[in-house]
Amino acid sequence: MSMTSDTRAPEVQSGGAKIVGELHSDHAGPGPHVMGASTLKGDSVFNPAGADLGHVEDIMLDVGRGKVAYAVLSFGGFLGMGNKLFAVPWSALTLDTDRECFILDVPEDRLRNAPGFDPKSWPSMADARWQSDIDHYYGARPYWE
Repeated sequence: MSMTSDTRAPEVQSGGAKIVGELHSDHAGPGPHVMGASTLKGDSVFNPAGADLGHVEDIMLDVGRGKVAYAVLSFGGFLGMGNKLFAVPWSALTLDTDRECFILDVPEDRLRNAPGFDPKSWPSMADARWQSDIDHYYGARPYWE
């Protein structure tokens, strides 16, 4: 008897980033459902139209809750100068395993106008008001719900 398995990743993950693309049945090791945060740092981020929105600069964990809270994107600037950082709710991202990148469904100008911060002056990410503003801007449910 031959059994076939669906090699497509589920599109929706409860409270986390979506995963799309082909899963390889001969895949050894972690990923794409469980991955080391360091393997995602530096990954490119695009919007659905293909505009380059930067790269993952860091991944922020809510240590007490044991959840990924935000991806910090680096966007803008030239050769690393003048870039701005943006905290994006983890649930607003889609991991595209085929293209090995993240997709953020926002137009480039919306990200450019998003609440961001200077790499040398990070906000207090544990501040409830700040968290609420960021989640609202991206239309994401708070990760702690």
